[in-house]
Amino acid sequence: MIGVVQTALSLDVRGVRYAYPDGHVALHGVDLTVPRGDRVALLGPNGAGKTTLVLHLNGILTPTEGSVRVGGLAVTPDRATLAEVRRRVGIVFQDPDDQLFLPTVAEDVAFGPANLGLRGAELAVRVDEALAAVGMSEHRARAPQHLSFGQRRRVAVATVLAMHPEILVLDEPSSNLDPAARRELAEILRGLPVTLLMVTHDLPYAAELCDRSVILDGGRIVADAPTLDLLGNETLLARHRLELPYGFTPQP
Repeated sequence: MIGVVQTALSLDVRGVRYAYPDGHVALHGVDLTVPRGDRVALLGPNGAGKTTLVLHLNGILTPTEGSVRVGGLAVTPDRATLAEVRRRVGIVFQDPDDQLFLPTVAEDVAFGPANLGLRGAELAVRVDEALAAVGMSEHRARAPQHLSFGQRRRVAVATVLAMHPEILVLDEPSSNLDPAARRELAEILRGLPVTLLMVTHDLPYAAELCDRSVILDGGRIVADAPTLDLLGNETLLARHRLELPYGFTPQP
């Protein structure tokens, strides 16, 4: 089974402020806690600071002020700490081709655990578990470039799951998927025993997969509530340039 660290909070962000070298302040004192096992959608218009916040979760960026803790571990620039933080926070990029670069699916999935020092039977088990979790076991010997886009995205998820993360961060997971691939991925994500943070503009997907949503705008969290409550507030959505697709009505 894919493991998680047994802590009360998977993510604890306190007062995070970040200014880029040109002086632009992208985050203004962000506070966010995510209990272990929760599924949270991170919503907001382009330029809201969502990517900047995500890059703080695994230490790619360091706060100008404030702190980030993952599974109780403080994110610091220390090399050993960063290695563990990046194991705990698995980010699945919007384009799966950014994560798949080896000749076969199995080799791509094995790459991360092998870098942690796993070998032999233990490494094989990690690969088998991760591929089974995303329904891609039968494709282990195939070249990633010969898979459909939806299959490649599932393999990208497997490369992260093989690291036994505490948090799975998904960047626009439903983008460029046909309806069947979108549904298949949703079914997979619902069955994963990890904390989930999903960055998305796909509001129906947020409603389908996440009980809670957070709206980030102008580098500040402006709303944090049950997803259906947020999506039912047309005034709030319009204020932050979020729109439900035509004909979609949030249902409890």
